[in-house]
Amino acid sequence: MKEQRPRTRHFSMIRDFQVADLFTLLNGFAGMGAVLATMRFLAEGATGFLWLAFSLLPLSLLFDVLDGTIARWRHKSSMLGQELDSLADLISFGVAPAGLAFAMGMQGGWDAVVLLFFVGCGISRLARFNATAAQLADERGKVKYFEGTPIPSSLVLVAILAVLAANGLYGGRLPLGELVIGPWRFHPLVLLYALSGSAMISKTLRVPKP
Repeated sequence: MKEQRPRTRHFSMIRDFQVADLFTLLNGFAGMGAVLATMRFLAEGATGFLWLAFSLLPLSLLFDVLDGTIARWRHKSSMLGQELDSLADLISFGVAPAGLAFAMGMQGGWDAVVLLFFVGCGISRLARFNATAAQLADERGKVKYFEGTPIPSSLVLVAILAVLAANGLYGGRLPLGELVIGPWRFHPLVLLYALSGSAMISKTLRVPKP
């Protein structure tokens, strides 16, 4: 007699959705709101939209902290939540900060290469954490440290840009000026993004996880 395999339960987003996942989505919504506000600033030049983008990203960080706190408090987490968290973080702490750099004036061809590198590092950083979290976890399932800086560390770059914007140092007034290398323009300030991206994918840099 042929042995019957146990039927696997059909995955349901509604049934598997946890309270913490709502805050993860709010993280992504705030990040996407920052992207849209940045686009409106580029289209209309109204600085209010630029400041809206700056203000939404710390809100993303708040939601990112709350989703983990709530998951631990309720002792309920899921693979869905882990994947949602990575995707939301990519928008809020990868795509949105890169968009802000572009809006602030880092629009040269070499700038674009660096910003693409930065986002690529963010993607790789999140994928590596998801793939290795089980290996890095202790007997209680808690990950003690990050390999490389966590992607929300990009808010340091956002804070720097906000200070520059407050002093009118954007567009053609970016600190360190502009160079022309070959066919493309290059703003040395964008190297902060290269440094941040490199720190994210570092194998030797270990940051304790709270």
